[in-house]
Amino acid sequence: MAKDAEITKVAAKKALESFIENVTNTLKKKDGKVALVGFGTFSVTERAARTGINPATKQPIKIAAKKVAKFKPGAELADAVAGAKKK
Repeated sequence: MAKDAEITKVAAKKALESFIENVTNTLKKKDGKVALVGFGTFSVTERAARTGINPATKQPIKIAAKKVAKFKPGAELADAVAGAKKK
């Protein structure tokens, strides 16, 4: 990242840490969502409570509901990964 942007590794690290911190802080807010046009959207979704299996004991366990971060790739990113040519 530093080489591509022609900046120092320290500056690249600082920029990346700032980006991550800002996305995290925004997602913590009610209805927090970060959209990066062409790249994708970070959002928060509620994962419902469910029953799981303890792999050690094979006994059912209750897994509590919780909020989880979610990322939906944008069309440009999805097409680039899939190898689609740009029109």
